[in-house]
Amino acid sequence: MSGSSPSSLPEATADLEWCHEAVDGVSRTFALTIDVLEEPMSSYICVGYLLCRIADTVEDARHIPPETQATLLRTYHAVLDPTDPTGVESFTEAVSGWIPDDGERTADWTVVSQAPRVVRTFERQPESVTEAIRPPVLELVSGMALFVERYADHGGLRIATREELEEYCYYAAGTVGVLITNLICRNTGPPGDAESVERVDRSVERTLYDTAESFGLLLQLVNISKDVYDDYREEDNVYLPAAWLDAEGVPQERVLAEEHADGSKAVVRRTADHARTFLDDAQRYLETLPEVEGNRLAAWAIPYLLAVGTLRELSARPEDALSERGVKVSRSEVSAIVTRMLGESDRAAVGDLRTTVAERPFHQA
Repeated sequence: MSGSSPSSLPEATADLEWCHEAVDGVSRTFALTIDVLEEPMSSYICVGYLLCRIADTVEDARHIPPETQATLLRTYHAVLDPTDPTGVESFTEAVSGWIPDDGERTADWTVVSQAPRVVRTFERQPESVTEAIRPPVLELVSGMALFVERYADHGGLRIATREELEEYCYYAAGTVGVLITNLICRNTGPPGDAESVERVDRSVERTLYDTAESFGLLLQLVNISKDVYDDYREEDNVYLPAAWLDAEGVPQERVLAEEHADGSKAVVRRTADHARTFLDDAQRYLETLPEVEGNRLAAWAIPYLLAVGTLRELSARPEDALSERGVKVSRSEVSAIVTRMLGESDRAAVGDLRTTVAERPFHQA
Protein backbone atom coordinates (compact mmCIF):
# COMPACT_ATOMS: atom_id res chain seq x y z
CA MET A 1 0.00 0.00 0.00
CA SER A 2 1.17 3.48 -0.76
CA GLY A 3 2.24 5.43 2.26
CA SER A 4 2.27 9.20 2.47
CA SER A 5 4.29 11.41 4.75
CA PRO A 6 2.60 14.08 6.86
CA SER A 7 1.83 17.12 4.75
CA SER A 8 1.28 20.75 5.49
CA LEU A 9 -2.28 22.00 5.74
CA PRO A 10 -1.95 24.20 2.62
CA GLU A 11 -0.81 21.18 0.55
CA ALA A 12 -3.65 19.02 1.88
CA THR A 13 -6.17 21.77 1.14
CA ALA A 14 -4.78 22.27 -2.37
CA ASP A 15 -4.95 18.53 -3.08
CA LEU A 16 -8.55 18.29 -1.94
CA GLU A 17 -9.53 21.34 -3.98
CA TRP A 18 -7.86 19.79 -7.01
CA CYS A 19 -9.88 16.60 -6.50
CA HIS A 20 -13.14 18.57 -6.51
CA GLU A 21 -12.11 20.41 -9.67
CA ALA A 22 -11.11 17.12 -11.30
CA VAL A 23 -14.56 15.60 -10.80
CA ASP A 24 -16.07 18.57 -12.64
CA GLY A 25 -13.95 17.58 -15.65
CA VAL A 26 -14.65 13.84 -15.75
CA SER A 27 -18.36 13.56 -14.95
CA ARG A 28 -20.99 16.28 -15.12
CA THR A 29 -23.55 14.03 -13.39
CA PHE A 30 -21.31 13.01 -10.51
CA ALA A 31 -20.00 16.55 -10.15
CA LEU A 32 -23.59 17.64 -9.67
CA THR A 33 -24.07 15.04 -6.95
CA ILE A 34 -20.92 16.17 -5.13
CA ASP A 35 -21.93 19.83 -5.44
CA VAL A 36 -25.30 19.08 -3.83
CA LEU A 37 -23.72 17.15 -0.96
CA GLU A 38 -22.41 19.17 1.96
CA GLU A 39 -19.17 18.73 3.86
CA PRO A 40 -17.70 16.43 4.95
CA MET A 41 -19.68 13.91 2.84
CA SER A 42 -19.00 15.91 -0.32
CA SER A 43 -15.25 15.39 0.01
CA TYR A 44 -15.55 11.76 1.11
CA ILE A 45 -17.60 10.88 -1.98
CA CYS A 46 -15.37 13.01 -4.23
CA VAL A 47 -12.21 11.17 -3.23
CA GLY A 48 -13.87 7.75 -3.33
CA TYR A 49 -15.23 8.46 -6.80
CA LEU A 50 -11.83 9.50 -8.18
CA LEU A 51 -10.25 6.29 -6.85
CA CYS A 52 -12.85 4.38 -8.87
CA ARG A 53 -12.44 6.60 -11.92
CA ILE A 54 -8.73 5.82 -12.22
CA ALA A 55 -9.51 2.11 -12.56
CA ASP A 56 -12.42 2.78 -14.92
CA THR A 57 -10.21 4.86 -17.24
CA VAL A 58 -7.60 2.09 -17.47
CA GLU A 59 -10.29 -0.53 -18.09
CA ASP A 60 -11.85 1.51 -20.92
CA ALA A 61 -8.54 2.34 -22.63
CA ARG A 62 -8.73 0.88 -26.11
CA HIS A 63 -5.08 1.73 -26.86
CA ILE A 64 -3.75 -0.48 -24.04
CA PRO A 65 -3.45 -4.24 -24.72
CA PRO A 66 -5.76 -6.27 -22.45
CA GLU A 67 -2.88 -8.09 -20.74
CA THR A 68 -1.31 -4.75 -19.86
CA GLN A 69 -4.64 -3.34 -18.69
CA ALA A 70 -5.04 -6.27 -16.32
CA THR A 71 -1.50 -5.84 -14.99
CA LEU A 72 -2.07 -2.13 -14.41
CA LEU A 73 -5.32 -2.83 -12.57
CA ARG A 74 -3.68 -5.49 -10.41
CA THR A 75 -0.87 -3.04 -9.56
CA TYR A 76 -3.39 -0.34 -8.67
CA HIS A 77 -5.24 -2.85 -6.48
CA ALA A 78 -1.98 -3.56 -4.65
CA VAL A 79 -1.44 0.17 -4.06
CA LEU A 80 -4.79 0.41 -2.27
CA ASP A 81 -4.43 -2.86 -0.37
CA PRO A 82 -3.26 -2.11 3.20
CA THR A 83 -1.61 -5.55 3.42
CA ASP A 84 0.53 -4.98 0.31
CA PRO A 85 3.76 -2.92 0.37
CA THR A 86 3.37 -1.70 -3.24
CA GLY A 87 3.66 2.08 -3.44
CA VAL A 88 1.67 4.34 -5.72
CA GLU A 89 4.87 5.18 -7.63
CA SER A 90 4.82 1.60 -8.99
CA PHE A 91 1.46 2.22 -10.61
CA THR A 92 2.46 5.69 -11.83
CA GLU A 93 5.62 4.33 -13.46
CA ALA A 94 3.76 1.42 -15.08
CA VAL A 95 0.94 3.56 -16.50
CA SER A 96 3.04 6.58 -17.53
CA GLY A 97 3.83 5.23 -21.01
CA TRP A 98 0.12 4.84 -21.76
CA ILE A 99 -0.99 8.31 -20.71
CA PRO A 100 -1.67 10.48 -23.80
CA ASP A 101 0.47 13.56 -24.38
CA ASP A 102 -0.74 16.86 -22.97
CA GLY A 103 -2.40 18.00 -26.19
CA GLU A 104 -4.45 14.80 -26.44
CA ARG A 105 -4.98 14.13 -22.74
CA THR A 106 -8.57 13.96 -21.56
CA ALA A 107 -9.72 14.92 -18.07
CA ASP A 108 -9.89 11.22 -17.21
CA TRP A 109 -6.25 10.67 -18.10
CA THR A 110 -5.27 13.78 -16.18
CA VAL A 111 -6.75 12.11 -13.10
CA VAL A 112 -4.77 8.92 -13.84
CA SER A 113 -1.59 10.98 -14.17
CA GLN A 114 -2.32 12.48 -10.76
CA ALA A 115 -2.94 9.14 -9.03
CA PRO A 116 -0.41 9.93 -6.25
CA ARG A 117 -2.33 13.10 -5.43
CA VAL A 118 -5.66 11.24 -5.31
CA VAL A 119 -4.22 8.42 -3.19
CA ARG A 120 -2.57 10.72 -0.65
CA THR A 121 -5.79 12.75 -0.37
CA PHE A 122 -7.64 9.50 0.32
CA GLU A 123 -5.10 8.49 2.96
CA ARG A 124 -5.54 11.83 4.77
CA GLN A 125 -9.21 11.10 5.45
CA PRO A 126 -10.30 9.83 8.90
CA GLU A 127 -9.66 6.13 9.46
CA SER A 128 -13.38 5.34 9.59
CA VAL A 129 -13.72 6.94 6.15
CA THR A 130 -10.81 5.10 4.52
CA GLU A 131 -12.09 1.82 5.99
CA ALA A 132 -15.53 2.53 4.51
CA ILE A 133 -14.20 3.40 1.06
CA ARG A 134 -11.38 0.89 0.60
CA PRO A 135 -13.23 -2.50 0.44
CA PRO A 136 -15.72 -1.58 -2.32
CA VAL A 137 -13.01 0.19 -4.34
CA LEU A 138 -10.77 -2.89 -4.11
CA GLU A 139 -13.70 -5.03 -5.24
CA LEU A 140 -14.37 -2.70 -8.17
CA VAL A 141 -10.73 -2.79 -9.27
CA SER A 142 -10.42 -6.57 -8.98
CA GLY A 143 -13.70 -7.03 -10.87
CA MET A 144 -12.52 -4.83 -13.72
CA ALA A 145 -9.25 -6.78 -13.92
CA LEU A 146 -11.24 -10.02 -13.98
CA PHE A 147 -13.36 -8.88 -16.93
CA VAL A 148 -10.37 -7.55 -18.88
CA GLU A 149 -8.61 -10.90 -18.42
CA ARG A 150 -11.76 -12.84 -19.32
CA TYR A 151 -12.02 -11.09 -22.70
CA ALA A 152 -8.33 -10.55 -23.40
CA ASP A 153 -8.58 -12.51 -26.66
CA HIS A 154 -11.39 -10.26 -27.93
CA GLY A 155 -9.73 -6.91 -27.33
CA GLY A 156 -12.86 -5.40 -25.81
CA LEU A 157 -15.55 -6.76 -23.51
CA ARG A 158 -18.29 -8.93 -25.07
CA ILE A 159 -20.94 -9.63 -22.44
CA ALA A 160 -22.54 -13.02 -23.03
CA THR A 161 -25.61 -13.30 -20.79
CA ARG A 162 -27.94 -11.34 -18.52
CA GLU A 163 -26.21 -12.88 -15.51
CA GLU A 164 -22.81 -11.72 -16.73
CA LEU A 165 -24.22 -8.27 -17.46
CA GLU A 166 -25.39 -7.98 -13.86
CA GLU A 167 -22.02 -9.27 -12.63
CA TYR A 168 -20.23 -6.55 -14.58
CA CYS A 169 -22.67 -3.87 -13.41
CA TYR A 170 -22.13 -4.92 -9.82
CA TYR A 171 -18.37 -4.45 -10.09
CA ALA A 172 -18.71 -1.17 -11.99
CA ALA A 173 -21.49 0.46 -9.97
CA GLY A 174 -23.03 -1.84 -7.36
CA THR A 175 -19.78 -1.47 -5.43
CA VAL A 176 -20.25 2.31 -5.52
CA GLY A 177 -23.69 1.87 -3.93
CA VAL A 178 -21.99 -0.12 -1.17
CA LEU A 179 -19.33 2.60 -0.81
CA ILE A 180 -21.98 5.26 -0.28
CA THR A 181 -23.76 3.08 2.25
CA ASN A 182 -20.56 2.25 4.12
CA LEU A 183 -19.87 5.96 4.56
CA ILE A 184 -23.37 6.67 5.81
CA CYS A 185 -23.59 3.69 8.16
CA ARG A 186 -20.09 3.73 9.59
CA ASN A 187 -19.43 4.44 13.25
CA THR A 188 -17.56 7.69 13.89
CA GLY A 189 -14.90 6.10 16.04
CA PRO A 190 -12.96 2.85 16.50
CA PRO A 191 -14.84 -0.24 17.73
CA GLY A 192 -15.29 -0.17 21.50
CA ASP A 193 -14.38 3.50 21.77
CA ALA A 194 -16.64 5.34 24.21
CA GLU A 195 -16.69 8.28 21.79
CA SER A 196 -17.84 6.10 18.90
CA VAL A 197 -21.24 7.16 17.56
CA GLU A 198 -23.60 4.81 15.76
CA ARG A 199 -25.63 7.24 13.67
CA VAL A 200 -27.96 4.94 11.76
CA ASP A 201 -30.65 2.70 13.20
CA ARG A 202 -30.00 -1.01 12.57
CA SER A 203 -33.25 -1.50 10.65
CA VAL A 204 -32.38 1.46 8.42
CA GLU A 205 -28.90 0.02 7.88
CA ARG A 206 -30.32 -3.34 6.83
CA THR A 207 -32.65 -1.72 4.31
CA LEU A 208 -29.83 0.38 2.87
CA TYR A 209 -27.54 -2.60 2.38
CA ASP A 210 -30.41 -4.66 0.94
CA THR A 211 -31.03 -2.04 -1.75
CA ALA A 212 -27.65 -0.32 -2.29
CA GLU A 213 -26.58 -2.64 -5.09
CA SER A 214 -29.87 -2.09 -6.93
CA PHE A 215 -29.30 1.66 -6.84
CA GLY A 216 -25.90 1.22 -8.50
CA LEU A 217 -27.11 -1.41 -10.98
CA LEU A 218 -29.98 0.80 -12.11
CA LEU A 219 -27.67 3.70 -12.98
CA GLN A 220 -25.14 1.46 -14.73
CA LEU A 221 -27.76 -0.40 -16.79
CA VAL A 222 -29.24 2.90 -17.93
CA ASN A 223 -25.78 4.02 -19.06
CA ILE A 224 -25.24 0.74 -20.90
CA SER A 225 -28.63 1.04 -22.61
CA LYS A 226 -28.03 4.59 -23.85
CA ASP A 227 -24.31 4.42 -24.71
CA VAL A 228 -24.20 1.46 -27.10
CA TYR A 229 -22.69 3.53 -29.93
CA ASP A 230 -19.95 5.19 -27.88
CA ASP A 231 -19.10 2.00 -25.99
CA TYR A 232 -18.49 0.15 -29.24
CA ARG A 233 -16.90 2.92 -31.32
CA GLU A 234 -14.69 4.44 -28.63
CA GLU A 235 -13.93 1.51 -26.31
CA ASP A 236 -14.63 -1.62 -28.42
CA ASN A 237 -17.02 -2.90 -25.74
CA VAL A 238 -20.41 -4.54 -26.31
CA TYR A 239 -22.40 -4.79 -23.11
CA LEU A 240 -25.69 -5.83 -24.75
CA PRO A 241 -25.73 -9.58 -23.97
CA ALA A 242 -24.86 -11.87 -26.87
CA ALA A 243 -27.73 -14.16 -25.85
CA TRP A 244 -30.24 -11.33 -26.33
CA LEU A 245 -28.67 -10.22 -29.62
CA ASP A 246 -28.59 -13.82 -30.90
CA ALA A 247 -32.33 -14.08 -30.25
CA GLU A 248 -32.78 -11.15 -32.66
CA GLY A 249 -30.30 -12.50 -35.21
CA VAL A 250 -27.71 -9.81 -34.48
CA PRO A 251 -23.97 -10.70 -34.25
CA GLN A 252 -22.30 -8.70 -31.49
CA GLU A 253 -19.72 -7.35 -33.94
CA ARG A 254 -22.57 -5.99 -36.11
CA VAL A 255 -24.58 -4.36 -33.34
CA LEU A 256 -24.46 -0.96 -35.10
CA ALA A 257 -25.00 -2.28 -38.64
CA GLU A 258 -27.90 -0.81 -40.60
CA GLU A 259 -29.20 -4.24 -41.63
CA HIS A 260 -29.56 -5.22 -37.95
CA ALA A 261 -31.12 -1.96 -36.77
CA ASP A 262 -34.48 -3.47 -35.78
CA GLY A 263 -32.90 -6.32 -33.84
CA SER A 264 -30.44 -4.04 -32.05
CA LYS A 265 -33.25 -1.64 -31.12
CA ALA A 266 -35.18 -4.54 -29.63
CA VAL A 267 -32.21 -5.44 -27.43
CA VAL A 268 -31.72 -1.82 -26.36
CA ARG A 269 -35.37 -1.84 -25.26
CA ARG A 270 -34.87 -5.16 -23.48
CA THR A 271 -31.83 -3.83 -21.61
CA ALA A 272 -33.72 -0.69 -20.62
CA ASP A 273 -36.64 -2.84 -19.45
CA HIS A 274 -34.22 -4.85 -17.34
CA ALA A 275 -32.93 -1.62 -15.80
CA ARG A 276 -36.52 -0.80 -14.80
CA THR A 277 -36.64 -3.91 -12.61
CA PHE A 278 -34.28 -2.12 -10.22
CA LEU A 279 -36.31 1.08 -9.96
CA ASP A 280 -38.39 0.03 -6.96
CA ASP A 281 -35.44 -1.05 -4.82
CA ALA A 282 -33.49 2.05 -5.83
CA GLN A 283 -36.46 4.20 -4.79
CA ARG A 284 -36.62 2.34 -1.47
CA TYR A 285 -32.93 3.08 -0.99
CA LEU A 286 -33.55 6.80 -1.48
CA GLU A 287 -36.58 6.81 0.78
CA THR A 288 -34.49 5.25 3.56
CA LEU A 289 -31.28 7.22 3.10
CA PRO A 290 -30.56 9.42 6.16
CA GLU A 291 -29.17 12.93 5.88
CA VAL A 292 -26.06 12.69 8.07
CA GLU A 293 -22.63 14.34 7.81
CA GLY A 294 -23.67 16.44 4.86
CA ASN A 295 -25.50 13.69 3.01
CA ARG A 296 -28.57 15.03 1.20
CA LEU A 297 -31.49 13.27 -0.41
CA ALA A 298 -31.28 15.54 -3.46
CA ALA A 299 -27.72 14.45 -4.26
CA TRP A 300 -28.84 10.89 -5.02
CA ALA A 301 -32.45 11.51 -6.08
CA ILE A 302 -31.29 13.74 -8.95
CA PRO A 303 -29.33 10.97 -10.78
CA TYR A 304 -32.18 8.57 -10.02
CA LEU A 305 -34.76 10.84 -11.65
CA LEU A 306 -32.43 11.55 -14.57
CA ALA A 307 -32.17 7.77 -15.05
CA VAL A 308 -35.97 7.58 -15.09
CA GLY A 309 -36.05 10.32 -17.72
CA THR A 310 -33.40 8.55 -19.79
CA LEU A 311 -35.44 5.34 -19.71
CA ARG A 312 -38.41 7.32 -20.99
CA GLU A 313 -36.33 8.66 -23.88
CA LEU A 314 -34.97 5.18 -24.62
CA SER A 315 -38.50 3.83 -24.91
CA ALA A 316 -39.41 6.57 -27.37
CA ARG A 317 -36.22 6.43 -29.50
CA PRO A 318 -34.07 3.34 -28.87
CA GLU A 319 -32.41 3.88 -32.24
CA ASP A 320 -30.65 6.97 -30.84
CA ALA A 321 -28.56 4.69 -28.59
CA LEU A 322 -27.14 3.15 -31.76
CA SER A 323 -26.01 6.39 -33.37
CA GLU A 324 -23.91 9.48 -32.70
CA ARG A 325 -27.06 11.31 -31.59
CA GLY A 326 -27.12 9.39 -28.34
CA VAL A 327 -29.90 9.43 -25.78
CA LYS A 328 -30.04 12.49 -23.58
CA VAL A 329 -32.32 14.22 -21.14
CA SER A 330 -32.55 17.90 -22.13
CA ARG A 331 -30.73 20.56 -20.15
CA SER A 332 -34.07 22.18 -19.43
CA GLU A 333 -35.33 19.02 -17.80
CA VAL A 334 -32.10 18.53 -15.85
CA SER A 335 -32.39 22.09 -14.55
CA ALA A 336 -36.03 21.59 -13.58
CA ILE A 337 -35.29 18.34 -11.71
CA VAL A 338 -32.33 19.88 -9.90
CA THR A 339 -34.31 22.96 -8.88
CA ARG A 340 -37.19 20.86 -7.57
CA MET A 341 -35.01 18.43 -5.61
CA LEU A 342 -32.88 21.14 -4.03
CA GLY A 343 -36.04 22.40 -2.38
CA GLU A 344 -37.36 18.94 -1.50
CA SER A 345 -36.70 17.14 1.78
CA ASP A 346 -39.70 14.81 1.81
CA ARG A 347 -38.56 11.33 0.79
CA ALA A 348 -42.14 10.37 0.00
CA ALA A 349 -42.04 12.83 -2.91
CA VAL A 350 -39.52 10.68 -4.82
CA GLY A 351 -42.19 8.21 -5.94
CA ASP A 352 -44.52 10.92 -7.23
CA LEU A 353 -41.67 12.63 -9.07
CA ARG A 354 -40.64 9.29 -10.59
CA THR A 355 -44.16 8.83 -11.97
CA THR A 356 -44.18 12.32 -13.45
CA VAL A 357 -40.74 12.04 -15.07
CA ALA A 358 -41.55 8.60 -16.49
CA GLU A 359 -44.53 10.07 -18.36
CA ARG A 360 -43.08 13.28 -19.82
CA PRO A 361 -40.16 15.73 -19.49
CA PHE A 362 -40.35 17.25 -16.03
CA HIS A 363 -40.05 20.88 -17.19
CA GLN A 364 -43.16 20.32 -19.34
CA ALA A 365 -45.16 18.67 -16.56
